[in-house]
Amino acid sequence: MDLDPLILSRIQFAFTISFHILFPSFTVGLACWIALLEALWVGTGKGIYRSLSEFWTRIFALSFGLGVVSGIVMSYQFGTNWSRWSDTVGNVLGPLIQYEVVTAFFLEAAFLGILLFGRDRVPRGIHLMAACLVALGTLLSSFWILSANSWMHTPAGFEIRDGRYFVTDWWQVVFNPSFPYRLAHMVTAMFLTTSFVVAGISAWYLLKRRYPDHARIGLGMALALITVLAPLQIFLGDEHGLNTLEHQPAKIAAMEGNWEGGTRAPLVLFAIPDVEKETNHLEIGIPALSSLILTHDFDGTVPGLKQFPADERPDPRIIFWTFRLMVGIGMLMLAVAVTHLVLRFRGRLYSSDWFFRILVGCMPIGFVAILAGWFTTEIGRQPYVVYGHLRTADAVTPSLTVEAALVSLLSFVVAYTIIYGAGTYYLIRLLRIGPTPLHDAVQPPEAQSPKRPLSAADQSIEPAE
Repeated sequence: MDLDPLILSRIQFAFTISFHILFPSFTVGLACWIALLEALWVGTGKGIYRSLSEFWTRIFALSFGLGVVSGIVMSYQFGTNWSRWSDTVGNVLGPLIQYEVVTAFFLEAAFLGILLFGRDRVPRGIHLMAACLVALGTLLSSFWILSANSWMHTPAGFEIRDGRYFVTDWWQVVFNPSFPYRLAHMVTAMFLTTSFVVAGISAWYLLKRRYPDHARIGLGMALALITVLAPLQIFLGDEHGLNTLEHQPAKIAAMEGNWEGGTRAPLVLFAIPDVEKETNHLEIGIPALSSLILTHDFDGTVPGLKQFPADERPDPRIIFWTFRLMVGIGMLMLAVAVTHLVLRFRGRLYSSDWFFRILVGCMPIGFVAILAGWFTTEIGRQPYVVYGHLRTADAVTPSLTVEAALVSLLSFVVAYTIIYGAGTYYLIRLLRIGPTPLHDAVQPPEAQSPKRPLSAADQSIEPAE
């Protein structure tokens, strides 16, 4: 592969966004988990919920900070590496990204301080409100970013004048055809990712016989959510796939590894796609199953890569495998959910060390599935950056040299290795330290609000005998 500014810019953006996406994927669900714990603490007065909230808030603060750093770095590349893209679509995507900053990031930043440092300094209700607004901010951030990204896949509500994109209908821009499906699919994936981390950490504590009360609560709540969301995610994935079939059929053909298309298309389980010969090697498939899944009809017609010009096809050699990795992890999540139900009904959920070990091993699978899904989505959009309109080769900065792109890429690799290596080390330390035990006693009403310091006159008053 010859190095040029385009391929180096794509590698750099893929590198930085792969780091960045890991943190929102975790913090969106974690912020909602903390808000729930705060609500249970306010409602019941049980100190164990406060202890759990404080513990996971420390994890959230570190993850949130790392996510902000990676997000800022990523946005600068819009000008340094992708100036043509920024100039061409800035009228459409610029406001969407700005809405994310104004409505989401400012909301998170404003109330994160209260969440982190306001405990015992503000009333419980205010602290709970701060936790809820931080959680709302993370969800709003996901809303706007996914809207902008979805527009590049299914652009709508615009017109092109003098080579630039101008909005004609903001409703169509924001709620473009793929956005509702992608939003539901991604947010569910985020909650599943957080749930598997919470379940894995809780299982690890149970294996080590540490913080059993905290671990039982975390494990039970996380597995309950996994049991609901894992089958839901499979349904949402199917709906998202049908939407993609309608708007990006070439992507579906590449994901399926289907060259010919047509009726009764097989579901290819294993193959080695050959782009030059336009065929698969060592193919293993199930007859007609791809037609059934994609059209809900054994005789349904599905697209094949040969139906599209060679210069308008996504490369199937990567997304064929990333798609199967994502689906395989979804099946594993479903298996964990079923196992949880069996153990819970048998009364053995909190005494099965073998299941705890499985959960510890499953901690990273949500992150892997999200990365696999995003690689499938973004590579499947190629060769376009705005699907069907703006090619990726026409979006890169014209004056960018190979040397500049290579130096910046290597600099990012070194900087990220140092920064995120240190962040990961500190995160592991926090997990090893664990939560701080608290008593379950409910504080009296006068202890729920900050008290003023005693004046000299107050201190001179002796209690009555």
